[in-house]
Amino acid sequence: MHNTVFSGTVVGVEGLVVEVEVDIARGIPCFSIVGLPNTAVRESRERVTAAVKNSGWDFPLDRITVNLAPADLRKEGSAFDLAIAAGVLASSGQVNIDVDTGNIPPSRTLFLGELALDGSLRRIRGALPVLLHARERGFPRAIIPMENFDEARIVEGIEVVGCATLRDAVSVVFGRESVVDEGDDAFEDTTRVKAADEVAIVSSAGTDETLDMTDVIGQEAVKRALLVAAAGGHHVLIAGPPGAGKTMLARRFATILPPLDRAGSVETTMIYSSVGLLGGRGIITTRPFRAPHHSASDAGLIGGGANPRPGEVTLAHNGVLFLDELPEFRRHVLETLREPLEDGRITIARARTSLTFPARFQLIAAMNPCPCGYHGSPVHPCRCGPIQIENYVGKISGPLLDRIAIHVAVHPVDTDALGEGRQGTSSEELRERVRLARGRQRARANGTGESNDAGLNATLTEGQMRRHCRMDDKAEALLLRAQKQLRFSARARAHIVRVSRTIADLAGTDTIDVEHVGEAIQYRSRT
Repeated sequence: MHNTVFSGTVVGVEGLVVEVEVDIARGIPCFSIVGLPNTAVRESRERVTAAVKNSGWDFPLDRITVNLAPADLRKEGSAFDLAIAAGVLASSGQVNIDVDTGNIPPSRTLFLGELALDGSLRRIRGALPVLLHARERGFPRAIIPMENFDEARIVEGIEVVGCATLRDAVSVVFGRESVVDEGDDAFEDTTRVKAADEVAIVSSAGTDETLDMTDVIGQEAVKRALLVAAAGGHHVLIAGPPGAGKTMLARRFATILPPLDRAGSVETTMIYSSVGLLGGRGIITTRPFRAPHHSASDAGLIGGGANPRPGEVTLAHNGVLFLDELPEFRRHVLETLREPLEDGRITIARARTSLTFPARFQLIAAMNPCPCGYHGSPVHPCRCGPIQIENYVGKISGPLLDRIAIHVAVHPVDTDALGEGRQGTSSEELRERVRLARGRQRARANGTGESNDAGLNATLTEGQMRRHCRMDDKAEALLLRAQKQLRFSARARAHIVRVSRTIADLAGTDTIDVEHVGEAIQYRSRT
């Protein structure tokens, strides 16, 4: 007997519905799975066999063939277990796939879940992107493990049922008469159905909400540069000696960014779900903050592998990527950042497939001025020679530096200021200024006001710059003089114009004046 049920898998960070065809025929007993399964999928034979038996059903001693379609797409993971078990029960006649348990037939139900040997359901990765794709495909209902329920609640337009065991899932989909022990009422307590008025659990993707800019004493010039960067979405390079506060400032940068809007939250949550990093949490509303170690490989930073998976730049999407000790990263690893810094996405090409991952983040990079860290310090003598300094700084290529809009130098805080413990502006106050500046940018882009990241100055095209970055005569003359004297590249000039536009937005003016351009030029000539 042949039956078809539906499951899903993740390709990159996107979900895909998979048809699970189960055929049971007379012959020598065997259980085979075809359709390019990987080891985890092939091993589902043992998990499904034990789970069906331990849940009280008979496992058919016939020739069982399971086909996962489309057959030319490699299948990974354990999410197919529940669908395969449901297909085996339907094809062996132990449940009726044509039964009407309400308005949703079993044949239009999506099954996702890994089975334990005792029949309980375990968490899977990628539940959210698969559910979003299933909704687009018109599936009215999905059965998922209880542990994935919180992330699934944010998907509207599809009934999501969280189950704890295989028996619960069968009871929901095929009717309670399909359960072996009809007197067992545990089903009522081990399933959860998403209600329309439920609110998903809020969780963080990495930003420590206990951090605040008031923790940083002094460094007002650097805080100003970070404010400009946050308001316009610009990348930042911070250079200075050890202990000056580079890392401390960078880790608090995310606290002055506005929270994610709903679209950004769903997008970020989908990415973390696809790589299995949600850990049972619900929707992510805070900005991701990723800080990979300088020993990271290119695959770890931008993604990769035989079947490409996202890297740190994608996990930092809609948030902050912090690269501390920038020259310590291997040069070829840093060079892979060029595409995402410019385009906000990264394409991983392999012989079998090519995948594009989202990677629109804000880069905060920190570095010492020399190997010993004290070049130019008035307090500590530098032990490095000119060639050592040149080789150290030369680890970062010109094209990469050219893509970073704001370069700012940080100096050690005065001892008296540390003793007094003076506090500066709080993250909340800075975040409000960022919100107002971004509101002006959304208005220029004819935005609806729903997205915190709409129309950011850092993403302005040449045509948009001509329309929105009007300068007075003095500002134009200063920019032209600086470009000639400092020999800025065309890209660097564009960065100066965009940063000037952001500074004007913070000041609440429509026209860029000479003060705005002067400040923006300083951010290209300090390091």
